[in-house]
Order: sequence, then C-alpha cells, then structure tokens
Amino acid sequence: MFELFQSENNQKFYFNLKAKNGQIILSSQGYADKAGAKNGIESVKKNCSDDSKFERKTASNGKFHFNIKAANGQIIGSSQMYAGESGMENGIESVKTNAPGADVEDKTA
Repeated sequence: MFELFQSENNQKFYFNLKAKNGQIILSSQGYADKAGAKNGIESVKKNCSDDSKFERKTASNGKFHFNIKAANGQIIGSSQMYAGESGMENGIESVKTNAPGADVEDKTA
C-alpha cells in the first residue's frame, strides 16, 4: 500500500510504499503539492517493472540501498539501508511485486 502524507509543518507531501506487514519498502522525496506526490506514486507503479530503473548503491558504511528513477532520471523513491546485498535485492523485488497494484491511503487532511 502507498501511504500519502504531509510533513509535520505541512510544507511538503511524501509517500511511502509499505509491504503487507507494514514495513516501509520505499520512501519518496518531498513534493511541493499533493498532485506531485500522486504523480510520483504513478511513476513508481509505471517504472518498477523495469529493472534498469533501479539504482543499486553501497553507502560509505558498507550498507546497501537503492533508488528507483523515472524515465527522465529523477529519483522517485529511496529504500532503507540493508546490511547485505541480498536484503537490498529482496527489497527491490518487493517493490516490483507490491507497487503495481497497491492502493493509496491518503492521510492528508
């Protein structure tokens, strides 16, 4: 499920993609308006089936994470940090599996 929400100061809109167990798989960048965040969700749904849209990265502390990018190369969302590369790959597979048909829960007022 995608969860759409605003920052505490209501300045930006964000979304998270959550697995069935409630764990956050992917978090968005901040958007100036709700429409932008909704477009970001649609972009994740559209791009997640293309493995080349996933940018796999290793942090300076040796942990692994990934970004998903739109067709224009902009980062749409970022993962949490994973201790191992296999965890990161499982996270990518989870996005590919969960995002396309995920509902959107709008938590903005």
